[in-house]
This record gives sequence, C-alpha cells and structure tokens, in this order.
Amino acid sequence: MRTTTRLGVATAALGLTALALTGCAAGTASSATTTAAAAASTSKGPAVDLSGVCPATVVVQTDWNPEGDHGHVYQMLGPNPQIDASGKKVTGDLYANGKSTGVKLEIRAGGPAIGYSTVSSQMYQDKSITLGYVSTDEAVEFSGNLPTKAVFAENDESPMVIMYDPSKYKDVSSIKELGKKLEQDKGVVRYFNGAAYMTYLQESGTLPKSVLDGSYDGTPAKFVAAGGTDAQQGFATAEPYVYQNQVAAWGKKVDYKLISSTGWNPYPETMSVRAADLSKLSPCLKKLVPVMQQADVDYLKSPSATNDLITNLVQQYNNGWTYDSKVGAFAAKQMKDLHVATDGSNGYVGDLDESRVTAFIAKAKPIFDGSGGHVKAGLTASDLYTNEFLDKKISLGF
Repeated sequence: MRTTTRLGVATAALGLTALALTGCAAGTASSATTTAAAAASTSKGPAVDLSGVCPATVVVQTDWNPEGDHGHVYQMLGPNPQIDASGKKVTGDLYANGKSTGVKLEIRAGGPAIGYSTVSSQMYQDKSITLGYVSTDEAVEFSGNLPTKAVFAENDESPMVIMYDPSKYKDVSSIKELGKKLEQDKGVVRYFNGAAYMTYLQESGTLPKSVLDGSYDGTPAKFVAAGGTDAQQGFATAEPYVYQNQVAAWGKKVDYKLISSTGWNPYPETMSVRAADLSKLSPCLKKLVPVMQQADVDYLKSPSATNDLITNLVQQYNNGWTYDSKVGAFAAKQMKDLHVATDGSNGYVGDLDESRVTAFIAKAKPIFDGSGGHVKAGLTASDLYTNEFLDKKISLGF
C-alpha cells in the first residue's frame, strides 16, 4: 500500500533546494473547472447506462496523489470535470465508449489528503466511498476488521523497486545479489520504516539485516549524499525518470530490481469494495467493471490527454507533490515495457489468480500476525477477490 511506501514524498518539493524534485508550478487551491478535457474513452462502442444500477455518483478513493499509475480511473472522467482543490477531489460525468453513462464519477486523492491513513480504514469511516484502491497486502492485513474484496486489478505486477547506482553496482542480477554487494561496501537499502515487504526480504534471506535502513523520508537527499553507495526503495514508474531528469544533484541513470521478483508479489491498488457491500453493488459492478477494464486499455494506448489532466490536478491540489505529464508518459511506457500491466495468463485484463493470492496469503499472514495485524482466521483467496464481473473479451493486447 502506498501509504507505507510513499509517505514523505510530498515533502521532497518543500525543501532541499538543490535536491528537490522539480515539477509543476502550484495552482489555485479553490474550486475550479479544468479547461483541458479528460480523455473520454478512445474506444468506440455502444452507450453504457449505469443510471439506476450504480450510485448517482460513483466515488473512488485512491491511495495517493494523482499520477499515471492511476491513469485508468482518470480516463473515465468526461470533458470539463469540476476540480475541488481544497477537498483534493475531482468530479465529472463517468464516460464509457466516448459517451456519458448517466452517472457521475468522483475521484478522491489519498496519501496526504486523508492523513496518510489506509484506504481500507477510509472506506469504513466514509460509507459514501463506492470503490477504493486496496493492494493485496493491505487487504490481507486488515481482512479481519476492515474486510475488502477486489473486483478489478488494473495492474498485474507491483512497480515497487529497489533502485541503485549501476556505475557502482554493475551487472547486478537480483535484489539478493545487490544485498551481498551492499554488505561488502557497507551500503544500505533505505526504505520507509515498518514496510511489510522489507520484513519479508529479511526473513526470507533476500537481504541481510545489516543493510536495512528504515530512515527513508521520501526525499533524494540521503541517496545523493551517499554518492552511489546506498540503494533505496522506489517505483519503476517514477523514480528512474525523476532522478535522471529532475533531481539536479543526481542527474544520471539509476537501475532497479522489482520487489515482485523476490516472491513478495501482491496485486497493487486493486479496485475494491467493502466485502459486505458486494451483493448490493453487484448490479452496478456487472456493468461498471467492464468500463474500468476498457478505460485501462484506452489509457495505456493513448495516455497523453489523461496525463495532462493529472498534471492539472496536481497543480490545483498544490500540496507539495510534484508530477508532470513527462513523468506520466514514462509511467505508462514502463507499465507496458515491464509487464506491470498485462492480461495475465487468461488473455483479458483485470483478473486475479487464485494460486498466486493463496501463495501470497501464506507469506504475508505470519508477517502481519507478528506486527499486530488483523488477519482473518482461515483467510482464503476467495475472501479477497472475485473475477465474476470481468469481461473476458477486453484485452490490453500486449
């Protein structure tokens, strides 16, 4: 979940003048209407009528500030959505196949906008939320007290990485090999303290305890100051571009290895509902989930207009987070190139695999049990997701 992996990133633009991430200029903090229309679905097809079966306003709670990783949900906004800068949310007609579906879509920012709380807790505090971004690890951790059920996985792999200087650590084939080299050179892997994946990496023998440093605060300062000796957590969809092109004090390539390659492989940011609401929302989800699938396809096929909207939202929200369309374009390309976004093994987008979720539960449960989590007794994969609403004809095609 991003609240434990990007906490503090918003501070990166507030200090460290030479090291700060450069990005968009701040916009107004008042309600406004964007002049740049969102990219309504580029696909052409029949009208989809969600009125009567879906809430008049479908509310989506994201787990972070607007970014390309969330492109599919912003893709569903019709022309001229209303931006509430103070509320950190945007509302517009929910579009499918280039036409209004008869309901509104409200997308709320997460992270700093919700006090860095988890999306699961936010969904239970505010029952107006229809769908939330809940990664599989978060769903496992809170399955006993805040149960959620995924209905659509926009991405098949997590873009979380350990990044490092390739001029210092050459020809590294894995995170485990990187850990050995860091130990030899007295380097560390800097990460946000309390991250469950790091507990897994240590307990599985992937990284030695001696190289773990939970002091990451979201800024580039320590990484730059270490001169390449240290590694750091990040996202393949952002940091490689940002550090090379927007962190002036670094200004060169970083390399990285996906954390998913170690066996810690949750589905990231799945579109999820409160588990008890699944039956009530089923008539809506039957029509809405294929719309989300197609929006994912359309965004990755042509992301520029939606990335421009995301940039505009970041400017308007003006909370220290920096993001622009160049980073968004990089994110969309990385999602395709690294197979973060794929059709999986079934030939259609958005499904979760039972054996993979079952295997992840087995890895994650002991970690969350040991850290005071609320894992449901006897938790199974079917408690966490359903593929029943997916249209098997909708494919990314790559």
